[in-house]
Order: sequence, then C-alpha cells, then structure tokens
Amino acid sequence: MKYYSTNKNAPIVDLQEAVIKGLASDKGLYMPETIQRLPDSFFANISNLSFQEMAYEVAHAFFGEDIDETTLKTIVNDTLSFETPVVKVSDSIYALELFHGPTLAFKDVGARFMARLLGYFIQKQGVKDVNVLVATSGDTGSAVANGFLGVNGIHVYVLYPKGKVSAIQECQFTTLGQNITALEIDGTFDDCQVLVKSAFMDDALNKKMKLTSANSINVARFLPQAFYYFNAYAQLKKQGITDDIVFCVPSGNFGNITAGLIAQKMGLPVKRFIAANNKNDIFLQYLLTGLYQPKTSIQTLANAMDVGDPSNFARILELYNHNHEIITQTIAGFSCDDESICKTVKACYQATGYLLDPHGACGYLALLEGLQANETGVFLETAHPAKFKDTIDNIIQESIEIPEKLQVFMKGKKQSIELSREFNEFKAFLMKQ
Repeated sequence: MKYYSTNKNAPIVDLQEAVIKGLASDKGLYMPETIQRLPDSFFANISNLSFQEMAYEVAHAFFGEDIDETTLKTIVNDTLSFETPVVKVSDSIYALELFHGPTLAFKDVGARFMARLLGYFIQKQGVKDVNVLVATSGDTGSAVANGFLGVNGIHVYVLYPKGKVSAIQECQFTTLGQNITALEIDGTFDDCQVLVKSAFMDDALNKKMKLTSANSINVARFLPQAFYYFNAYAQLKKQGITDDIVFCVPSGNFGNITAGLIAQKMGLPVKRFIAANNKNDIFLQYLLTGLYQPKTSIQTLANAMDVGDPSNFARILELYNHNHEIITQTIAGFSCDDESICKTVKACYQATGYLLDPHGACGYLALLEGLQANETGVFLETAHPAKFKDTIDNIIQESIEIPEKLQVFMKGKKQSIELSREFNEFKAFLMKQ
C-alpha cells in the first residue's frame, strides 16, 4: 500500500516510511492511496469472529502488503489484549466502552499498535535511537508513553499543556521515567501540537535526530482505531441490530471519527456519524457555514477535546474530495458547554446508573438530542470516569472508586521538564539530547 500527502506536494511513500516519518515533507498528513472494501462474506460472518480475528482482516486491508501475515497477526493480538464492550445505557442508546486497556482510554488501541509496528520497522531497518514526539491534551500522552515504555531504541517526548490535564492523566505519563520524558509546556494543546509539527519541519533537528510522531497524524496511530467500530457492529448484530446505526464520537483532533469514516468506506453498515464537540466547536461551525476557521482552544471539563485546529480535518476533506455537501450528509455536528456536561453526567447516572466521563457525556447528550426514529445510537465512551475523579465526584456528590490500574500510576513520583511554548527553546532542548 502506498501513502500520499494531503497537501499533494510530497513524494508517495510506502507504509514503513509513512510510519517512521509521521508527517509528510510538505506538512501534509499521509493517507492510503486506496481504501479496500471488505467482502460481503466478512460482514455476514462478523459476529462469529473474535475481536482479534476481525481486526486482523481490517489490518490486512491496510498493512497486509507491507507486513507478513504472522507478524501482523502478532501485532494485532498483542495490541488487543482487552475487549471493547458495547453496553446498553438507555432506549436505543449504547456506549462503546473503550477504557478497558492499560491506561483506561481509547487511545490504547492506536498507541499499542503503533508501538509494535514502529518497533518492527526500526528492527527491520537496523535503526537505533528513534525519537517519538507526541502532543497530548490528556489521554494520548499516557497511552503512547505506556505503549512505548521500555521499547529498545525508542525515546518518547510527551508535550502537554501545563495545568490543563487532570491530575490522574498527568501521573500516567510523568511518573514512568526510563525512555519517557514529559515536557510541561506553558500553553495550550494547540501550542504543543505546533511545536511537534515545527520540529518535523526543522532541517537542523532532523539531521541530528530521527523524529517521528505518535499523534493521530501518524497513520499507524489512527487507522487501527477502525478496529473497534467493526467490533461494536459485531456485538450489535448479535442482538439483531444491523440497520440505522449511528456512531457519535466525542471529537478533538478528529483521528477517532476519521477512523470510523474509513470503516464506513470499507463497507461497515453505518447510517451516519455525529461529531460531538465541547465549546471548541470549529468543526460544527464548518458544517454550518462551509468555512473552516481555527481558533485558540478553550479549556473545558472535556479536556481531551480542547482542540482549536484539529489536524485530521485535512483527512476528512480528502475522504470526501473537499465536498462540503457530502460531508454534511455523512456527519452531523453537536456542541455542548460545561454546564450541559455536568447536567448530563448527573441525569444519566440518576436515571440509568451508568456513569459517564465528561467526553462520553458530550456524545450521550448529542444522541439524546439528535437521534432520529428507528435509529440505534452508539456513543464512544473514550475514557474511564475515574480519570476525572474530582470533576465526577463533584457532579454526582459521591466518591467514585479508582481502579487499581490508575492507583499504581498515582503512587509514582512526577518527573517533568517545564518549557515555554517558544519553538527555539524546545529545539534547543532537543538538540542537547
């Protein structure tokens, strides 16, 4: 499979180069030249397959030309050592729980897959000292750091906005040490993302260090997220639900929903998608006006969605040939503020006993208000509520239990390096490494 840049001004590359480079030389994002439609027989039999078996078929469609069958199956099986269950919350609304992995967030799937795939390629190339740069608004940092922890030949630098991630999220990537360095940036997530992208474009840095990214700009991070959309469909099919399925995706950098859109193009029977934003509603405004106008991100309770210039918007445009009308037919938009998040978490818990995290609350509310007759809605519950314990405790006036996985991280000692949002300072730091 070959990959091209969304900016159309960089050489077409193979999977290995796309994964190792992360970002194309023209600052565009890599996209697969073709999206293979899976056969009808696959969907007819999907409810009889294990999560790993169906994920392998999806992975093979993208990566099978570049990786031998045994290796790819090993990568998929190692990645998916946990389930992504679909849980009924209320009439016609289900949660796709993506917090059963090591760091209790949906990004465990993409991060674990990428860590194994990158490790395979650098071993194949005989490359040493690869440096992974990743910007995070919360869960990406912990998923990537833990996915790469202890991997020989790879050092990870996690850039996160100071004071803008929850304490539990922060401890998941600042207490690890070893080959993980946490960089506390005095700015927003967008500032962190700009620093990462600028590093890839700096000749001096790239001559000194081999750089790649583990954000959803990397094809090995976002494409595997398609796996759990297929798994959700398989679980619904077992219950006799196959028509008029709507996926509602809490959206920040838009890698998650882009993976779902690609799953749909591979033949997954999805009627439509809803992109649920918090107050950072740049995509919703694009749907309403046809104009994409990035803004400085606003801090909210759903911090992983605090993105004012989502990178993967470029991929969505590519998928639909920049056709605004087709995009609006496929994806609806939604936005909610912090007050609505709090009310939704409390109301859902009181009415159903199901505890939402702030991001899932945006998705659940979007379905409550936007689901049409005869539709079945599935919102992505992207992180365990305990990762936002102080917020959730305050909303429901109860103390929720912290899972053992999180307690382990909380016992560690914070190790971070504070930097400004100025690129020259960040560059100087990396040049000394």
